[in-house]
Amino acid sequence: MTQDMKIAFLASPAPLAQTARAVLIGRYGNAAPEAADVIVALGGDGFMLQTLHGTQGLPAPVYGMNRGTIGFLMNAYSESDLVDRLSVAHEEVINPLAMQAMDHEGRMHAALAINEVSLLRAGPQAAKLRITVDGRLRMEELVCDGALVATPAGSTAYNYSAHGPILPIGADVLALTAVAAFRPRRWRGALLPKTARVRFDVVDPERRPVMAEGDSHAFANIHWVEIRSEPKIGHRILFDPGHGLEERLISEQFT
Repeated sequence: MTQDMKIAFLASPAPLAQTARAVLIGRYGNAAPEAADVIVALGGDGFMLQTLHGTQGLPAPVYGMNRGTIGFLMNAYSESDLVDRLSVAHEEVINPLAMQAMDHEGRMHAALAINEVSLLRAGPQAAKLRITVDGRLRMEELVCDGALVATPAGSTAYNYSAHGPILPIGADVLALTAVAAFRPRRWRGALLPKTARVRFDVVDPERRPVMAEGDSHAFANIHWVEIRSEPKIGHRILFDPGHGLEERLISEQFT
């Protein structure tokens, strides 16, 4: 990348992000995302996920600058030397999860999730889930508030809050984590190969309703969900040298 690089600036609706976008456009110009060499996302992690989903068909990588609250997927905000920072940025490629679900009316739902696909109880009683991996029944009944499958990139998000493991970004594994497991008591989950296909069947869905969610795409009254990694889609994310996902995942475990 050179001083002539074309940059597209996208921002969350938050005033802090919108102000930053106006300042940066005034300094560096603004290209259409379709014609850009790099897309700069201004906001927090939620907006970064939204940007990655919205630009997954475009060739430009995405470089985030934190104008939000969390910023695990973002770089530090600075208005100066942006072109130089982009020129030396390190690229990470992450694959999303593909989920397919059927609800109580037989309707099919599909979504892609960069962080995780989660199932959560939607009523006063705990959920009952049956877990199958690659067509083999692994758990007849998990009584819990929910369960999730997380990618390495998403392992520090909801997965970590549910006491799931932090996964190195280059690891070819997925985390299957229970949320407040009641039976088996304190069952924390499992590590699965990245190629695994995970299926959750909801036991007694009428009395124990469950919702499914993947990166803010939520579906109610789900009877079953199938989840797998989607290797055909690679999200390109840029990080400042020494502050990539690998370093952040390691650092998170010592804080």
